[in-house]
Amino acid sequence: MTKAVSIIMKTLNEEKRIAAAIESALKALPGGTVEIIVADSGSTDRTVEIASRYPVTLAQIVDPARPSCGIGPQLGFQYSHHDFICLVDGDMLLDEDFLTEALAFLEANPKAAGVTGHVVEMNLDNLEFTRRVRRASPENRTGTIDRMNGGGLYRRAAIQQAGYFSDRNLHGYEEFDLGLRLRCLGWSLHRLERHFVSHFGHTMNAYKLLVRRWQSKYLRGIGELLRAAIGRPHWAMLINELPELRLWAGVYLWLITMLAVLVFVPDKSTALLIDLALVLGVIAAMSLKQRSLALGVYAVVAWLFHAAALPLGFAHVRRSPGEWIESKLLAGQQRSKSS
Repeated sequence: MTKAVSIIMKTLNEEKRIAAAIESALKALPGGTVEIIVADSGSTDRTVEIASRYPVTLAQIVDPARPSCGIGPQLGFQYSHHDFICLVDGDMLLDEDFLTEALAFLEANPKAAGVTGHVVEMNLDNLEFTRRVRRASPENRTGTIDRMNGGGLYRRAAIQQAGYFSDRNLHGYEEFDLGLRLRCLGWSLHRLERHFVSHFGHTMNAYKLLVRRWQSKYLRGIGELLRAAIGRPHWAMLINELPELRLWAGVYLWLITMLAVLVFVPDKSTALLIDLALVLGVIAAMSLKQRSLALGVYAVVAWLFHAAALPLGFAHVRRSPGEWIESKLLAGQQRSKSS
């Protein structure tokens, strides 16, 4: 197999990590060819300036395009050339042996659309990333998986059959959407029991990050995912496989129950006490599960944010997901829209 990989690096204000990320990608395929596409969603810091110092193709969205988790991969894909595409973030360091092993896996498994490894979280002071590491999340499963959260190596032929790399409308869950579309066509996804990237995520307070994700519409991703799947072949697969749907249904039932108590219990003091008991009971249960009061409280607050964002995401106006993304090429070679 000819060793050649297009590495799509999604960025948005990554000036602290972009240099190290690019340098790790440049040495990630010894003896092979690496094409790096920095797909920038409108950074306002020095990300573009720093990235332009390296031998990369650098593209940035322009109006009327708007930043979203789904726009970066599709932006990078439209400028990529090789038969294998590795997706990473601009705050990730790519393991130097991963691509060699991943290419060998795809060669040995022709029906595999993609393969990844473990995303090692380096900033665990943030409650969100601590909770992610502790729970049995998609990032931690090995073998055959339903999505490649955090990125990985994809086969171009599979992406082309699925229609597009990433739905530009999605502010979250774009990897799950891609996994659904690929698996619905008979392709599979896999995680190897090995290191893929080191991820230097947000260092801000978890609650500030939650508010930031609300403002950026990241939390609307699951509602947008549901809207995107309506009438598509993978709709039933989505409903059956996404565990968060059952969680949000439980959250809505919990909130409706507390509202019903306020409405139907005549003594409002008693009603408030019952609702307080329901809140404290849920927090206590989550704290025991997480073995941490701080994580238990954060989990419940995060539920409320997600539950409020879901209907907003579902109602969000959609554009054609795979159309050419409005962008300017800041470095590298132009790729035609027809290629």
